[in-house]
Amino acid sequence: MNSIDSFSFAALATLCAAVFVLAGFVKGVIGMGLPTVAMGLLSVAMPPAQAAALLVLPSLVTNLWQIAGPGWWLLLRRMAGLLAGVCLGIAAGAGWLTHAGGGAARITAALGLALIAYALLGLFKVRLQVPARHERWLSPLVGLATGLVTAASGVFVIPAVPYLSALGLAKEDLVRALGISFLVSTIALALSLRSSGALEVSDALGSLLALLPALLGMALGQRMRLRVSPETFKKLFFAGLLALGSYLALRSVL
Repeated sequence: MNSIDSFSFAALATLCAAVFVLAGFVKGVIGMGLPTVAMGLLSVAMPPAQAAALLVLPSLVTNLWQIAGPGWWLLLRRMAGLLAGVCLGIAAGAGWLTHAGGGAARITAALGLALIAYALLGLFKVRLQVPARHERWLSPLVGLATGLVTAASGVFVIPAVPYLSALGLAKEDLVRALGISFLVSTIALALSLRSSGALEVSDALGSLLALLPALLGMALGQRMRLRVSPETFKKLFFAGLLALGSYLALRSVL
């Protein structure tokens, strides 16, 4: 490796480390956003498929970390119908993501606009609520819709995130519920992509190296989240959704 190649590699490694620290920090603060932030920033320096491969282990491990804490088992049981629906939807839509073509951009734009609308409602304190008596039949339907959207776009926030937020969970329970949903969605999507040949095991080393900065960023973000009040967290949460939705909408047209 000559000096120019060494410089290029060092610059790319530094960029990746900085991106994963930032993405992990965002996830630590609001409980989501690591894949979106990382993909958006890494895509300026590498192909999307390579960036996606780097995300596998950071996404899995940070979601496991996010879930850890009291009450996770009760949340898992409560979310069983939602998670089953997610897996069924992703299985039903297997292959859509790799063959979506221009349709994926339209789906992503629609998701971004939906997130923007939901975030604005939250910021203006228009709270959506789902009565507990409706969870049993509504959760599987929301999960199925989320799985189908994930299969088509690779984005697993709509409609699961607004739905979980509308359940009235406490701050830390909401963060854990998001982690559980994202963990199951990530595993199901990875298995689907692997079965279609779109995910290579040979990319595991790069993903492992990206794990440490992601964990560092998440630790910093969690420290900030634990110090803010529930009301401040809600503002941060909806502001994060607004930024995420804006990014998705803009990415689809640029």
